[in-house]
Amino acid sequence: MNTSSQFDELPDAPPKRKIKLSWSGKLGIAVLVFWAIIVVIGPSISPYHEAEFLDESLFIVPGSDEKYPDTDFRPPSRIVLLGSDYMGRDTLSRILFGARTTIGISFIATLLAYLIGVTLGIAAAVGSRFLDMVLSRLNDALLSIPSIMLGLVMIAALGSTIPLLILLTGIIYAASVFRIARSLGQEVMVSDFVEAARVRGEGLWWIITREILPNIAMPLATDFGLRFVWVILFISALSFLGLGVQPPMSDWGSMVKENLPGLIYGAVAPIMPALAIATLTISVNMIVDDISAHSGGKLAKRMIA
Repeated sequence: MNTSSQFDELPDAPPKRKIKLSWSGKLGIAVLVFWAIIVVIGPSISPYHEAEFLDESLFIVPGSDEKYPDTDFRPPSRIVLLGSDYMGRDTLSRILFGARTTIGISFIATLLAYLIGVTLGIAAAVGSRFLDMVLSRLNDALLSIPSIMLGLVMIAALGSTIPLLILLTGIIYAASVFRIARSLGQEVMVSDFVEAARVRGEGLWWIITREILPNIAMPLATDFGLRFVWVILFISALSFLGLGVQPPMSDWGSMVKENLPGLIYGAVAPIMPALAIATLTISVNMIVDDISAHSGGKLAKRMIA
């Protein structure tokens, strides 16, 4: 029997396909890069500090010295390009500072969710049936609790700090990542090229790092984008309810909540942070949709869960 000829006939892993983004995907990347730059340099280019209260004398302009009644909201001007908030602070400065807070917390929490979810998901996919059953039942129990309710209860009990916010969000969203990683890992484990690796005598760690992870990287990367959007909305929702990032730090969600009364005065203070959240989340969705479309829509179907 010719052993080498048998190995020659064993299948290899499927080839990687290059993804060419359409104009919508490129636009999404441009907006995402813009906000990434703001995260890095935003506080440096901010005209004021996020907690700085502006002196009323700055707003006394000859021929236009009227103010809104019983409020500190100021319209956009050369002093405050996007107006001021309910406490007389510069809206633009708080958006620039808040970008680092909102995006930074959301990105780290999403990374933590993936570190936990992918690790446990792959362990369930390649491990014993008992391990798979235990991890799956624990994960189902966590998924049965509404995320916003769990977040409200835990933060109300333990207090709202940034490390706790990141840890709690990471654990909550790790449950969904676990399901996807486990499902993808199980699909790859029964493929011909993994069987070929076993025939060659490759170990489990080699199969995980050389066969499983490379072949599930693209769907996981796509889901990472969607998960990042949901984490941003989750953090913003907690801040809107007063249990997220606490003053004097600025956060887009809390900025919307704090400045809602300004709408009756025509203030832009609650609108600008809402637009910031919208542009960021829509840009990520445009990228994810474009990548999913070029993969025949298969990735999107997997992400629905």
